[in-house]
This record gives sequence, structure tokens and C-alpha cells, in this order.
Amino acid sequence: MSDLNEVLEGWSPEPVSVTGTIDPWPGEAFAGALDRPLRLAHGDALPPMWHWFHLLDHPDRSALGDDGHPADGAFLPPVPDRRRMFAGARVRMHRPLRIGDEVTRRSSLEHVAVKRGRSGEMAFVTVRSEFLRGDELLLVEDQDIVYRSQPPGRPNASVAPDRVAAAPGGTGGTPTEPSADGSRVTLDTDAPLLFRVSALTYNTHRIHYDLPYCTDVEGYPGLVVHGPLLALLLLEVPRRTHPDRWVESFSFRLHNPVFSGARVIADGHVGEDGALALSASAEGGPVAVSGSAVLGAAPEARP
Repeated sequence: MSDLNEVLEGWSPEPVSVTGTIDPWPGEAFAGALDRPLRLAHGDALPPMWHWFHLLDHPDRSALGDDGHPADGAFLPPVPDRRRMFAGARVRMHRPLRIGDEVTRRSSLEHVAVKRGRSGEMAFVTVRSEFLRGDELLLVEDQDIVYRSQPPGRPNASVAPDRVAAAPGGTGGTPTEPSADGSRVTLDTDAPLLFRVSALTYNTHRIHYDLPYCTDVEGYPGLVVHGPLLALLLLEVPRRTHPDRWVESFSFRLHNPVFSGARVIADGHVGEDGALALSASAEGGPVAVSGSAVLGAAPEARP
């Protein structure tokens, strides 16, 4: 039995539920961070995956660990010298979340697996979250997070291109073919953008804003661009080029980190299966994130 298997033996956190109202401000603020101003009115459908700005946990500051994340939490495994990486997610969107909705998020541990990568043993934790409006299921998200042990100051092996190659359900790091309809989306990253995304997601992980910690403790060469931001940039491709369509399902896998100061380029094309194949990378760099989106008819406006 491996060390991490021993640590994780018997770890079985209870499900967690939280309920809140979908407010327009977070979505409008994110749109402003992208320089794409947007006004959201009561009853408007929230763009796909923008639920990440809602129903957020807000632990006390005294409950945070050295890395800025909560020291303990419902789905944080008891890994010593824990370091966290967002690996990817799969989402099925049955109905849109709408401004003004009272929504409940029910989260539970779906799967735990210990695998060995270049940086040693890693625990892959999958958390399933269901979002409901009353008894109506709106979306289901399976989110994969990778945890490993890394004492402070040790060089970070996770900057290697294959850092999440062992993740369950992973896709390859092959870039998509450029689309012919001018759907390329670009985003220049900098510290203020990372600060705004951290604030909108209530993410206090220090790799996104604390440069000395980022380089000296976690071993990265610069501030790390949020994985969820890269995934959201993929969805800007259909949102801007197919505004009359709805994303029925979306999956993505993170392959390589992107660092502050890089220009991120996202593009996509329709594959043989009819899904929209997507990828994004820092300009001149390897693929950072790849994904697939299935588009359907736009949801009807609520009466």
C-alpha cells in the first residue's frame, strides 16, 4: 500500500449543501474583466459555467492554511504538505441558471484514486455537484482536483507538460485546428486580472497573487493564471460566435500552466462527432487546456 493510500484510507466526507440567489453582479464583473461589458436582468440565463461565481464558500481567515486555501474542508484530503492543482471537469447543463433564481448546490465525493506521476504520488479527487432550482435539476458538474505532497521550497515538477497525464478521463494536449469563422479569442493576462478572478471566485490560493510564495515555496516561475479562467476562455468561443446556441455539455482538461503576462489564445472547430473541439494556450507555448462542447438550441426565455 502506498503512503497516500494509507493517508486516504477511511476518508469519506459527508455531502454538503448550500443555497443562495443568483445575483447579476458577479457575472457583470467578470464580463468587465474580459472587457466585454454585459448587463444581466432578472430572468436572464447565466452564461455556461458562470455558476463558478456563485454559491461560494467563505471560510474565516483564521481557517486558511499557509497556501491560502482552507487548512481543512469537506473535500480536502488529509495529504501532508498538501499542494493543489485543478485538473479538469465534465458538466451537463439541463437548464440554465437564471438571474434571481434561488439555487441549491449539493456536493459529494464521487471518486478518489492515487496515481504516480513525475512529481511522485498524487491523489485525484472527483467531487460531484448538482445544482437545483427547487426539485428541478439544472446542471451536474464532476470536478477533478489533484493533490500531492510537496514540502515548501521544493522545485515544482508540475510545470512539466505531462503533469496531469494520469488524470481519469483526460484528453490529449493536441491543439484544435484553427476555425475558419474568425472565432479566435485572445486574452492578455496580468496581475490585476488575476486579482479580479481570485476575488470573483473567492479563491485565496497564493499562487495567483503572491509572487514570492509562488516562486520560493511552490516553485513556479511566475504567478499562475487560474485554470477555471482558461476553461471559461474556451467557452468564450461559442458564446461569441454562436450567441443563439446553448452549451448543453462541456468537458475540459488542463495540461500546462500559464503564467501572468502571457497572451492566451483560444480557438475551436467542429469535429467529426459534431461537438466543438476547443483548446487554448499561451502565445507560442504548448496547449494549456483542451475541451469539448456540445451545442443545442438556446433556452426559452422565462415567461
